[in-house]
Amino acid sequence: MKLQHHIGGLEGLDPINFETKVFVEPWEKRIFGIHTAMMALSNHLGESRPNYPIGQVPTQFKSFWTWGHLRMGAEGMNPFEYFRLRYYEKWLGGISGFFVEEGYITQEELDARTAQYLEDSEAAPLPSGGDPAIDDQLLKYLTEGDSPLRPSTDTPKFSLGDRVRVKQVLSGDHTRLPGHIRGRAAEVVKVYEGAFTYFFPTADGIGTPMPVYSLAFKATDLWNKALTDDNMVYYNDIFEVYLEAL
Repeated sequence: MKLQHHIGGLEGLDPINFETKVFVEPWEKRIFGIHTAMMALSNHLGESRPNYPIGQVPTQFKSFWTWGHLRMGAEGMNPFEYFRLRYYEKWLGGISGFFVEEGYITQEELDARTAQYLEDSEAAPLPSGGDPAIDDQLLKYLTEGDSPLRPSTDTPKFSLGDRVRVKQVLSGDHTRLPGHIRGRAAEVVKVYEGAFTYFFPTADGIGTPMPVYSLAFKATDLWNKALTDDNMVYYNDIFEVYLEAL
C-alpha cells in the first residue's frame, strides 16, 4: 500500500496547508463540476439506491465513475507526486487519465487541446449548450445521491462494547482501510443499522453489503505518548471484513 495511506500521525510532512477555502482557483470549481457530472451520469445508477432511469438520459458518457474511482486514481499516483500536487490537481490528473483510458479522447488530442488553451484561452472558448434532460439528472443526483445503505441480511459479528483488532490487510490496490490503525485494538462504540455496500469489489474484501462499526482507539495505542495524552480518543468507521475478535 502506498505511503499516502500511512500518514495518520506521521511527523515531518511540512509544510502543512491550513487553507480554508474550498476552491482556491476558479478552475477548481470546474473540475469539481466535471467529477459531479460524471457521478450523476455513471452507468451503475440504474442499479443504485435510489434507482435512476440512467438509460433514458441522452448523455454520451457511458462509463462507471464514483468517488471510489476518483480515490483509486489518487492511490495509483507516485507518492512523491501525491504530496507535491494540490488537491484538485490530483483530481484533474485522475479524471484526465480516465477519459484517455476509456477512449473518449486520445493522449495526443488531450495534449494538443491543453497546449491550445495554454497559448490563448480566449481564442479557445469552452463548449456551450447542454441538454435539459442531463441537467435534470444532475440536479436529481445532487438531491438524492447514491446511498450505500442496504437491508441487513446477516447478524453483525460484533456488538457494542466488544474489543476488536483491525486486521493487517496488505493490499497494493484500492482500500478503505487506513494504514495507521492496522493491527491496532479498539472498542466497538456503535453498530450501524443495516448493511453497507461499496461502489465496486476490492481485492481486500469490500463491495458486498456488510455491517459497519464505529471504533474507539486510545490515541496512545496509535501514536507516541509524547504526541498525545491518556485522555485522547480516536474514532474510525470500519467495514466488518477488516476486523477480528481480540
